[in-house]
Amino acid sequence: MPEAEPASILLTGFAPFDGAALNSSWEIARALDGVVLQGHRIAAAQLPVAFGDALELLFTQLRRQRPQLVLCLGLAGGRAAMAIERIGINLIDAPIPDNQGCQPVDVPVVPGGPAAYFTSLPVKRMLRAMRAAGVPVELSQSAGTYVCNQVLYGLLHGLQTLDGGCWHGVRCGFVHVPWLPGQGSPALPLEDMVRALRVALLSALECDGCGGAAITAGALH
Repeated sequence: MPEAEPASILLTGFAPFDGAALNSSWEIARALDGVVLQGHRIAAAQLPVAFGDALELLFTQLRRQRPQLVLCLGLAGGRAAMAIERIGINLIDAPIPDNQGCQPVDVPVVPGGPAAYFTSLPVKRMLRAMRAAGVPVELSQSAGTYVCNQVLYGLLHGLQTLDGGCWHGVRCGFVHVPWLPGQGSPALPLEDMVRALRVALLSALECDGCGGAAITAGALH
């Protein structure tokens, strides 16, 4: 069987962690795996909740799929709404150990790197589209200091520096998602979050050329 063509959109979620049986971010990502949006195929990839491995696996998928757009999802249990993250900061301060037992405290994601990067996706355009779909969503100014933030910051930095800067035109961002019903409260149904991510990705695709990862300016469309 011939190898599948590289995907235009890379969508990632995380493996379960902290004793949970599943992670809503991965359930959403795999529900959208293979979906084609305006000619752009989505490829889903699961990232480990591990400081040492998450970015390495993400960069492997980046090179394999060669996408035009990357959207990473992560679980934020206790939130009542989906949250589009605007900023990744150069800090790891883990409140709990990762799945390999590592718990870094007050260390940079990239030693000597910029303090922060803004997402290169049109966050306010995506916000409007998701709200129009009837799903609770908000714009967040902090992705925290756990593996989710490490992935967001590390990806934004890597797209500027990795492989000689050849990824500079790839756009990326991060969305935190609540628990699924039965995991905890508050929660959102899987089908609602899948629907919201579809319209968010469509909105980002339709805004081709909007924004651009930067240290002091983000995509405010």
